[in-house]
Amino acid sequence: MELLLILLVGIFYASGIFLMLRRSMVKLLLGLLLLGNGANILIFLTGGLTKGKPPIIDEAEKTFTGVYADPVPQALILTAIVISFALNSFAVILLKKVYATTGSDDLDSLNIQDLDI
Repeated sequence: MELLLILLVGIFYASGIFLMLRRSMVKLLLGLLLLGNGANILIFLTGGLTKGKPPIIDEAEKTFTGVYADPVPQALILTAIVISFALNSFAVILLKKVYATTGSDDLDSLNIQDLDI
């Protein structure tokens, strides 16, 4: 199972970087999405896949005695998902504004000096 997720992280990183190197702003945004998802899966893998109990200590115990799932990577991923959603929402609005102003999403054709803002 971990090998499959490692391959998925590699595919996400490779395709994300490939899309970010294209000339279109839409492909740039999709590349950022793929890189973010690859990073989230990588953080999930660093925590380890554990089929244990949730990390809740019983009142009678002072420490964990058995196998438990680490909640820190899950909390980091949840935070990263919220931040990436906000970043992508802002990028989509910015992309729409640039396209409405210039009529193109080609990064090479954009020239700030030619814009009448």
